[in-house]
Amino acid sequence: MTIRVVICEDQEVVRAGYVTAFDAQPDMEVAGVAADGPAAVEAVTGLKPDVVVMDIHLPLMDGIEVTRRVAGPGVVAPPKVLVVTTFNVDKYVYEALRAGASGFLLKDAPLLELVNGVRTVARGESLLSPAVTRTLIGRFADRLRPAVPAPGEDPLAVLAPREREVLRLIARGLSNAEIAAELVISFETVRTYVSRILTKLDLRDRVQAVVLAYRTGFADDDR
Repeated sequence: MTIRVVICEDQEVVRAGYVTAFDAQPDMEVAGVAADGPAAVEAVTGLKPDVVVMDIHLPLMDGIEVTRRVAGPGVVAPPKVLVVTTFNVDKYVYEALRAGASGFLLKDAPLLELVNGVRTVARGESLLSPAVTRTLIGRFADRLRPAVPAPGEDPLAVLAPREREVLRLIARGLSNAEIAAELVISFETVRTYVSRILTKLDLRDRVQAVVLAYRTGFADDDR
């Protein structure tokens, strides 16, 4: 299977580097590029790529709004969006994740890491490292929680006790391998639990699971 990629990046040198790196891969092809927000929306909508590499700071319309329009709630068959940014704009990354992004990498990451990141999100996995989960989601957790939870409402009630344990560890930023070690179960068993959690809660990926865990306050208590 060839992964079709659209690159949304305003810096020509960076954009050219991405094109070269992706086109050199036997399992990828660059379907199109865009240098500003409106062009990005048009390219993604028209070309229907598998993965979009999205810079946050696009001219005319930022990458967050572009992500919301091409992969946000209500979008049918959205592409996977991989955001590239720098540490000093992590608040924008948080907003991009809520808008529908599947993960992010730092802009100065090696090209090989970016290439592998595209493969990761193309497989349907989120790309959000444990360290990033702890610093990014944790830092903005207050903005995730509802002001007043509905009395007696528990959207996580559909989860079995073991699934709730796994969700809590996901919210703490642990990888599947770390969760397996923590609970003394196999890696494949963890993957099964994660899949069940996402299905039961109607979530797209573990990024959304982390967001939900914070929004409900589940990540902060011992329920």
